[in-house]
Amino acid sequence: MTLLCVPLVAPTVEEMLADAVAAAAAGCDLVEIRLDFLQGFRPREHLPILLRGCQLPALVTYRFVRRPSPLCIPPVAYVARIRLFHTFRRYFGISGALICLFVHRPSWEGGQYEGDDTTRFEALRLAMELGVDYVDIELKVADKFMSFISGNKPEKCKLIVSSHNYECTPSCEEIANLVARIQAVGADIVKVATTAKDIVDVSRMFQVMVHCQVPMIGLVMSERGLMSRVLASKFGGYLTFGILNAAKTSAPGQPTVEELLDIYNIRRIGPDTKVLGLVANPVKQSKSPILHNKCLQSVRYNAVYLPLLGDNLASFLDTYSSPDFSGFSCSLPFKVDAVQCCDEHDPVAKISDDLCFTGPGSKDAAISPLAGRLIVVVGAGGAGKAIAYGAKEKGARVVVANRTYEKAVNLANAIGGQPLRLADLETFRPEEGMILANATSLGMYPNVDGTPIPKKALNFYDVVFDAVYAPKVTRLLREAEECGVKVVSGVEMFIRQAMGQFERFTGGIEGVVFYPAMFLTPCMPNVLLFLTIFCSQLLKA
Repeated sequence: MTLLCVPLVAPTVEEMLADAVAAAAAGCDLVEIRLDFLQGFRPREHLPILLRGCQLPALVTYRFVRRPSPLCIPPVAYVARIRLFHTFRRYFGISGALICLFVHRPSWEGGQYEGDDTTRFEALRLAMELGVDYVDIELKVADKFMSFISGNKPEKCKLIVSSHNYECTPSCEEIANLVARIQAVGADIVKVATTAKDIVDVSRMFQVMVHCQVPMIGLVMSERGLMSRVLASKFGGYLTFGILNAAKTSAPGQPTVEELLDIYNIRRIGPDTKVLGLVANPVKQSKSPILHNKCLQSVRYNAVYLPLLGDNLASFLDTYSSPDFSGFSCSLPFKVDAVQCCDEHDPVAKISDDLCFTGPGSKDAAISPLAGRLIVVVGAGGAGKAIAYGAKEKGARVVVANRTYEKAVNLANAIGGQPLRLADLETFRPEEGMILANATSLGMYPNVDGTPIPKKALNFYDVVFDAVYAPKVTRLLREAEECGVKVVSGVEMFIRQAMGQFERFTGGIEGVVFYPAMFLTPCMPNVLLFLTIFCSQLLKA
């Protein structure tokens, strides 16, 4: 089982012990005591207190400040972690000393301490004398450390040898060679941490981990490397890190304990777990992982849904094409790209390529509430095209407004609508009773002050819809309500998208059936009701 470790980065011994209690209450397996964060650290005084006071097995780290070369740009990734793994004897029904891992990290490994190797080595040796079960030393000085202790490593003490790359993630061959070098110096556990410049970098770490013949900790730092932390147990990782809250991080890209346990449900992730996710940029504001994972858990479907910060959709899909990665959603800025990357398309999805309307719409357009209404669609991207197409199918007259006028012209021509410059939206009022649909990211977190149209122009409309759902009440919707206009939140669209995606992800498994009439048969779990209620609670703020 992959262990869940919480880094303790408080400046005092008392605060660290308090955080250790919180980690135990949260259901974690061990804590990482970051000695380099302690102010005025005194090894012989503080180490015994910390080790005796922890309610969990401990991983102790003591790192120097990492100072980048003046000849290069400082990397985004910083501070790597090392461990002191300690297991209470009472866990095994035996009284006695704590089981610990002790680490003292140098400046070139990304810590907070400035000093020499002798001081570090003495602290590591002291940890061994105190009965720690794990000691972590950097590959760069592993031979030197072994000479310092004259090879007298206690039999029960496991040696973790680590390597940290703050610039990139090397090739599979280079990582494999690095693992071999770490094993050659006598490591009991291999630890390799790299930095993701692109999400596809993570795949190389996974490939090495699944073939490693010794216990391995393989992590890829930064937001693009998140899946290496969540999927550690799927690919055989020895441990992964989770933080108590965003203010207590020790390395870039670390998720919270709550996210790992409650959202991603990592205790149930294993080699057979399917990987699903939302490919977008940005992606961390999305509520999709929370929603989909709760639904997957509710029907006991062995899959996990991740936020996937991508840069190139084609490259991503080409890299993660194995059956393990079984389904993806796409959002900004990849909605149009997704059509180009697919081998098969739903006819509606091909709107971006070859849609051309010559008639009034679908056969049932006359009975639609949109029939004959004028709808102004703001945005000509993926969402804008879908809304414009749907409105036309229901018999509406469509106007497309976009910042890039040429894109508005192209979409308007494709559906038989009218293009409009975004700047002209403020004075556009050909008739009363219009409908406005925002299909841009204006107003989306974190740029919550954005809006596609001045407040005074909202009086021209009867209904305003905003596809943005984070925040639930955008500036556009708030100002529309203030003008007395009926509003429709993006949550409505979000739920319906989730329904379709969930059905396709699960392959219509027994007990999960969605119907166009928006209900489920009585004998089946009402997943739709769950979706609706859960979304309402999730997006209250």
